Amino acid sequence: MTNKKDSEAAFLAAYDPSQWPGVSLAVDVVVLGVVSGKLCVSLVKRTEMPQEGFFALPGGFVRGAESLEEAVARVMAEKAGAENVYAEQMYTFADAGRDPRTRVVSVAYLALLRGGLESPDVVLGQVKATWAGEEGGGVSVEVGGAAVELAFDHADIVGLALKRLRGKLRYTPVAYELLGEEFTLRQLQEVHEAILGRPVDKNSFRRSSLASADLVPMGRLEEDVPWRPAELYTYAERE
Repeated sequence: MTNKKDSEAAFLAAYDPSQWPGVSLAVDVVVLGVVSGKLCVSLVKRTEMPQEGFFALPGGFVRGAESLEEAVARVMAEKAGAENVYAEQMYTFADAGRDPRTRVVSVAYLALLRGGLESPDVVLGQVKATWAGEEGGGVSVEVGGAAVELAFDHADIVGLALKRLRGKLRYTPVAYELLGEEFTLRQLQEVHEAILGRPVDKNSFRRSSLASADLVPMGRLEEDVPWRPAELYTYAERE
């Protein structure tokens, strides 16, 4: 009598995967950082068709037996010159026409860096929401002060990343991921304003920040600044 294990082995040996339309799997990474008080996304310029010359997110196809996380690490290293960058899975984009070559399903990741990627192959684009309020929607991306069109559906991916980041700002200490080990209240406020896309009241922001348990004073002031030096703080969980 044939056991279940032998039956499954026979089934797999005879299975023909070509009966189903091929689907390619890719990853795209939204790397956000605050540079000079502006929320920026790391972009690379496509050097091959389709959409050659368009700015795009660092991304690529998943190879062979790679895990998604391994593919993200490889893409970041090869296309953005960044290693050991933490990225969290955000959403899967699977519209049939999102890539003109074939059916490509892309798993999008969100990474936060202090200042953004620094690489000769990376261009920083300023992210601006195209919706009012904080519910979420599309974005415009500017490079050198001029709006640019992103490849494929990457503008939608950046828009979702901004919506996700704004949501996290309300209930997690995500702003500290975009700051150095030490920072001033002014710099913390700049990060909040960059993410929200609007100014916040300085006095109420300072009061709420100082009343939280997140901040630890370092006992010294910032140095080499052309204004009155401000007190330095660190995030409590880094202590």
